[in-house]
Amino acid sequence: MRRALTILLGLCLSLPAAAAERAAPPMGPGCGAPNEFLQSPPLRATATGIATGRLRILAVGSASVAGPGVSAPAAAWPARLEALLRERRPDLDLRMEVRGGRGSTAADQLRLIEDAMRAGGIDLVIWQAGMTEAVRGLPIEDLGAALVQGLERLSMRGVDTVVMGIQFSRFLRANAEVDPYRDALRMLAATGGGAFFSRYDVMKAWAEAGTVDVERTPRERRTAEIDRLNDCLARALGAFIRDGVEEARR
Repeated sequence: MRRALTILLGLCLSLPAAAAERAAPPMGPGCGAPNEFLQSPPLRATATGIATGRLRILAVGSASVAGPGVSAPAAAWPARLEALLRERRPDLDLRMEVRGGRGSTAADQLRLIEDAMRAGGIDLVIWQAGMTEAVRGLPIEDLGAALVQGLERLSMRGVDTVVMGIQFSRFLRANAEVDPYRDALRMLAATGGGAFFSRYDVMKAWAEAGTVDVERTPRERRTAEIDRLNDCLARALGAFIRDGVEEARR
């Protein structure tokens, strides 16, 4: 398995970044996120949970799951996603659990996922991975090993996984080699049976369109813009999950 992972990560590192830098295609739902980034493979466990009226979601990741810079905890993207799902399906018995925090790595997050799985059944894991590794320049091999192991275990238990990639940031891009981590997450999610939500590409499209751009917002309006970013992320992620559910039903 280690040899296969090394070969796979080698392929990831050799992929050009040009594909992610292409011009944004026509806009769709999710605050105008490009349609191609809202297309998901089938999310069968999620579709089954919705059909039975009971859905359990775990959101796990680093700082963004807590919504740093938002006006209130309810403005973080996991809380906004929960609110949007409840609004859309008030009849649904929904439980949204959030675990993680600043500085957590994929290996840390995997332990949190396993703890949550032992505590009860989960239909969908939204795994925001790779941000800590990209910021700190940690080995991609370690990120890949944790992700492969986690995706394999979740798949064996019949749990859907959406891997959420790293965020778009001009500052981060100027100070870190982000593309290898982005490519590795995309490739590993696909080969591990998970869905990949490209947060970077979605946020980049919003920034280029002037829809949401925290880095270029004046300081006095930044909290409101961060709230808007989290709301838009929740809406885009909701559209992505809805597409996966529809794919499963087909």
